[in-house]
Amino acid sequence: MNPAQEREALIWGLVGVALFAATLPMTRLAVGPVEAPQLSPWFVTFGRAAVAGLLSALYLAWQRSQGRLNVPGRAQWPLLGITAFGVIVGFPLFLALALRYVPSTHGAVVTALLPLSTAVLGALWYRQRPSVGFWACAVLGSGLVLGFMAWRAGGFYLGAANIYLLIAMTTGAFGYIGGARLTPSLGAEQVICWVLACSLPLTLPVAWWFAPPEPAAIGAMAWAGFAYVALFSMWIGFFAWYRALALGAVRVSQIQLVQPFLSLLFAVPLLGEQLDLVTVVFALAVIATVFVGKKMPVHQGAAA
Repeated sequence: MNPAQEREALIWGLVGVALFAATLPMTRLAVGPVEAPQLSPWFVTFGRAAVAGLLSALYLAWQRSQGRLNVPGRAQWPLLGITAFGVIVGFPLFLALALRYVPSTHGAVVTALLPLSTAVLGALWYRQRPSVGFWACAVLGSGLVLGFMAWRAGGFYLGAANIYLLIAMTTGAFGYIGGARLTPSLGAEQVICWVLACSLPLTLPVAWWFAPPEPAAIGAMAWAGFAYVALFSMWIGFFAWYRALALGAVRVSQIQLVQPFLSLLFAVPLLGEQLDLVTVVFALAVIATVFVGKKMPVHQGAAA
């Protein structure tokens, strides 16, 4: 990337990360804790994709009327399927299942491993050759968030919620890279719209099946959380994120190291959680790591 492209990628990446950062506390609001459940995690997952899918169908129809519609070719449909598996089913479903049992702050630090997964897949997929310094910063940043997780949990433990979060992290990385691969030919906005619109035959009936029998019994904040993840987390956020990844998947993925701490900040007004000095210190350390990492060279390989 030249300097202008790098700045553009980082700006789009920051916009996407900021929108995604609120996903965890908003999802927690939508599903509720196990002692006071709200919406079903299955409804939140497929319902948000169905809402975004309907909006996507309208957007694609408008693009067609303007003569700007990019129709996926036969070779691109497998990538659309991989993207749908990661960002429509895998990541949101297992995140919602986990957040029924653990607070959003716990989910934030576990899924903070997503940047490293995205960077590894991006480097392999795009045949890029990150420098040793880049990988050192990526590993250091991931180590910091792991240390933060250990500090908050009082030690590492493995349970169903953590397994769900690890699956969410892995499938999310596949979805991010698959979408980034499609963006140069389809455009950032049309990638996520095609994925969502083509998934409607699945998401609509599943959302209907798991819809709450008495919507009025669900709290207003739960519905607000659902509305956010449907509009911003599932749709608008990807407009920015895929555009950023297409410009530089390996480097931009490091910006996600900041995402768990933005999630913590959002959790304060949304969930009433408190920030402490140790959390702030960890956040500053990770941000410093991202700053240094973006200065490290990433060598472009042969086109995939």
